[in-house]
Amino acid sequence: MMLRDDDPPQRQIQKLRRINTVLIDRIDRLEESRGSAWSMFQAAVALEQEVLTRTRQLEKALADLSQRNRELAVARAAAEEANRSKTRFLRAASHDLLQPLSAARLFLSALADTPMDDHQKELSERLSGAFESVEQLMHAVLDISRLDSQRIEFHRQPVALGELFRRLAAEYAPLAEAKGLRLSFVPTDAVVESDPVFLRRIAQNLVSNAIKYTNQGGVVVGMRRKNGLCWLCVYDSGMGIPAVDRNRIFDEFQRLGNDHGTPGMGLGLSIVRRACSKLGHPISLNSEAMRGTVFRVGLPPVAEGGGDRCAEPPDTALLNLRGRVALVIENDPGMRRGYEMILQDRLGMVARVTGGTAEAVATMGEEPPDVILADYHLENGDTGVAAIETLRGRASRSVPAVMITAHRDPEIARACAAMGVIALEKPVRPSELAEVLGRILG
Repeated sequence: MMLRDDDPPQRQIQKLRRINTVLIDRIDRLEESRGSAWSMFQAAVALEQEVLTRTRQLEKALADLSQRNRELAVARAAAEEANRSKTRFLRAASHDLLQPLSAARLFLSALADTPMDDHQKELSERLSGAFESVEQLMHAVLDISRLDSQRIEFHRQPVALGELFRRLAAEYAPLAEAKGLRLSFVPTDAVVESDPVFLRRIAQNLVSNAIKYTNQGGVVVGMRRKNGLCWLCVYDSGMGIPAVDRNRIFDEFQRLGNDHGTPGMGLGLSIVRRACSKLGHPISLNSEAMRGTVFRVGLPPVAEGGGDRCAEPPDTALLNLRGRVALVIENDPGMRRGYEMILQDRLGMVARVTGGTAEAVATMGEEPPDVILADYHLENGDTGVAAIETLRGRASRSVPAVMITAHRDPEIARACAAMGVIALEKPVRPSELAEVLGRILG
């Protein structure tokens, strides 16, 4: 828009006003643009300061987190060392703790074979029950310690369920009979793969638990095949397990109901869960109120065979022990006397008791014994392994042997397996010892 000299003044004024308006508008827009840029600049500066502040806070938080991680690492290392110390203590103390228990069990078993009046029989039974409770608690504590250890080793091998059932029947028949219950084991030829020691402990805890919580009816133990596994099944006609308690019962020190007269500390099913988890054996349960419970443990099958049918009857096997010579190597005088009473008075064997390898060699002379019973932990660094190897070397043949130990050590288990020696854990049951001797000498 341009001013012309020939335009009237009024028109020139109007043009000037429009020009002025346009210029003012341009200036306003320019000011607004300049203000926006300045605001953006100020916002960028403020944001940068905020980023720096947040960065410093993050760096401090990361430093605190690193310090906490270091503290947690130290605490975890201390806890692991404490757990290892606990395991070492229990391993070292187990021999001294179980030694007197084992001797007491042998003496009580020998006492039960002597004539007694009713009062003496009652005292003997109560003593046996008390020692049984202490033994179960000791085994539970040691088992949990082993299963919680990161260095535990399992020895998987074929296990004949029929043989396991026969041993469990002999072990728990008196307990079921005392409660007026029927205890039945369904015959089976199944052979499964598992650790024989821990599989027996699993079955023992399930059977014992079933008997404890069943007041009428009975308990049935059997095997069923399903989904490619052999399921060890323990049925009972007890009170049943409420649905809300079916996870809790596998925790330590958990017991159903408020019946404080029921023996036990509530550790059995915790051991079952730990052992099954370590061995990879699935476990399940079904229960119905007031109608009973069934626990199932899935075991991988190995083969089928008739090994159980060929097993010699227990009574016949025990008859084979009469007059057989057992060389006992045990450094504890009480245990030596206990073995002597059980082997001679109950089983009719000839017991030669010694305290170490040198004495055993001198006692053996030229005629080797029919079987060697050796404690693992002897005096002055002597061990049952060394004693058995020395005696077999002197006899120039592999004399049958049984190792009795309180040390639950994989090295001992491997050594016994390599030597073809049966290992029994203390406190040894006289009936179990008789059964093992009858089997290896039958």
